[in-house]
Amino acid sequence: MDKAERRTGQSTLFDALHTKGTAYTHDERRSLGLLGLLPIAEKTLDQQVEHCWDEFGTRHNDLDKHIYLRALQDRNETLFYRVLSEHIEAAMPIIYTPTVGEACQRFSEIYRRPRGLFVSYPERADLREILRNRPRNEVDVIVVTDGQRILGLGDQGIGGMGIPIGKLSLYTLIGGIDPARTLPIVLDVGTDNAQCLEDPQYLGWRHRRISDEDYYEFVDEFVAAVREEMPDVLLQWEDFATAHALPILDTYRDKMLTFNDDIQGTAAVALGALHGAAKVAGRPLAEQQVVMLGAGSAGIGVLDMIRREMQAQGLSETEATERIWVVDIEGLLTDDRTDLTDGQRFFAQSAKRVEGWNLSGRAQLADVVHNVDVGILLGLSTAAGAFTEPIVRELAGKTDRPIIFPLSNPTSKAEAHPMELDEWTDGRALVATGSPFAPVHRDGVEHRVAQCNNVYIFPAIGLAVTASGATRVTDEMMRVAALTLGEASPALKNPDEPLLPRWEDVPEIATSIAHAVAMQAITDGVAPKRTEAEMTEVIKATRWTPDY
Repeated sequence: MDKAERRTGQSTLFDALHTKGTAYTHDERRSLGLLGLLPIAEKTLDQQVEHCWDEFGTRHNDLDKHIYLRALQDRNETLFYRVLSEHIEAAMPIIYTPTVGEACQRFSEIYRRPRGLFVSYPERADLREILRNRPRNEVDVIVVTDGQRILGLGDQGIGGMGIPIGKLSLYTLIGGIDPARTLPIVLDVGTDNAQCLEDPQYLGWRHRRISDEDYYEFVDEFVAAVREEMPDVLLQWEDFATAHALPILDTYRDKMLTFNDDIQGTAAVALGALHGAAKVAGRPLAEQQVVMLGAGSAGIGVLDMIRREMQAQGLSETEATERIWVVDIEGLLTDDRTDLTDGQRFFAQSAKRVEGWNLSGRAQLADVVHNVDVGILLGLSTAAGAFTEPIVRELAGKTDRPIIFPLSNPTSKAEAHPMELDEWTDGRALVATGSPFAPVHRDGVEHRVAQCNNVYIFPAIGLAVTASGATRVTDEMMRVAALTLGEASPALKNPDEPLLPRWEDVPEIATSIAHAVAMQAITDGVAPKRTEAEMTEVIKATRWTPDY
C-alpha cells in the first residue's frame, strides 16, 4: 500500500458524514486502509449509541452536554443522529432551546471546529468565492442568521452561528434532510454587543453593526450570490431583528424559495396549537377575541396567520382584525399612534373602541383583558412575568377553558410559568409555551406541557419543498402545515393530554405535514403535478435515515 492509499484510509476514517468509526468490520478496515488506525474491537451501531449515551450522561451540565453532542456531530454524523433519534425528548433541549442560547453566548469560547460558512462584511468582494468554498456542492437547505436577535438574548454577533447549526440538525433529525445537503451560514455584519466587542476571545468582526443602507445592500449581494450558486436551495432566515426580518422576507419571498422561521414558522406552530385548543375549548377561532402581548416580527407573523385562519372560517378581513388586540411596550396598538410599522398598523384597533374605557393613559394589557371578552392570551414579548395573577384570574373568569400561550424564549423570558397558570385557573387553562417546562402536577396526576417549538413545522417544510421540487413557500402552504399539526393534537382525544404531540412522534408527524404541504404546493402552482400516492413515495425516498 503506497502513501496515497494510506491517506485515503485516513480521509475515510475522519469523514464525519460517512465514517463508521469502530463499527468498521475487519474486512472493511483491510480494504479501506484502516488497519491499525482503530482499536481491534468491532462495535455495532447500537453498541456505539449506548456507549455515547452513557458518556453523555457523565457530563456535568447542559452546556457540557451540548459541547459533547456537537463534538460527536463533528466526528460521526450518522452516529450523532442515531443517538438523537433514540433519545429525542432528552436531547432536544440540549441541541436546541434552551441550551443553544448559552452556547451562542459562549460560541467563541467553546469553538472547536469550523462548520458552515462565515460570510463577513469586510470580505464582501469575495462573496461568490466564499459560497464556492462550501463543504459540498449540492445543498438543499440553508439556514442563515446575522446574530442580531438570538432567541430572547439579543445581539450575539458571530455567536449566532449556533442557531443555524442547531436548526439544521433538526431539519435532519425530524425532517430527514440529508445532512450532507445542509449549510449553516452567519452574516457577520458586526455587533452592537459591547461584551462581544470587548471580549479578547470573540471570533467575529470587531466593529459596530453596519448602517441599514450598507446592510440591505450586503444582504442583496448575498442573496444574488446564493441564487447564482444554488438556484434551487431553500433559504431560511433565522433570528433577524424585527426591523430587518419582515422587509427581508417581503423583498425575496416572491423571488426565490425562502421563508422566515421566526415569522412564519412560529406562526404556523402557534396556529397548530391554537387549532387543537379551540376545538377542546369548544369555541372556534373565528369566535374568539385574541390578545397578543408583543408586537415584534414574530408576534405580527402569528397574528397574520390567525387572521388568515379566521377568514378561512368565514370572517371578512375587517371582522378578523377587529377580534385581534395587540399590546407592545407602550400599550395597545391603536390607529392614532404614529410609532407603528406597517405590520403593526394593520392590527391597530380604532382608538374609538377604547374611548369608553375611562383610561388616564394608553390602554395596557390589564385594561384590554378587563374590557374585552378575551378567550386567548398570547405572549411574544420577552417580558418575564407579564401575565400576572390578577390578569390571568380575570381572563379565567370570562371563559371555561382559557387559552394562554406564554411563547417567549428562553425560559427566563416567559410571560408566565405553566405551574402558575394552572394554579390561577384551577387547572382549566389550555397552555402551550415557547420554551420547555417541567410537567405540571395536579391532583396526583402529571400533565405534560406543550412546547410551541418551531421544530414541529420547519423540518416538515424542508422535507416538503425538497421532495416536491417547490419553487416558493406560500402562505397557504404554511397554514396547511399548521392545521395538519393541529389535527395531530393529543388533546383532541383526551383533554388532559398536551396540545402538541410528544417529541418521539414528531418525525412521523413531520412526514404527514410534509405530504399536506407538498400537495398544497401543487395546488398553489409552485410545484410539479403529482398524485397523492406519487408524493408519498417521493417523500419516503427523500428522507435520510441514520444508518451505516
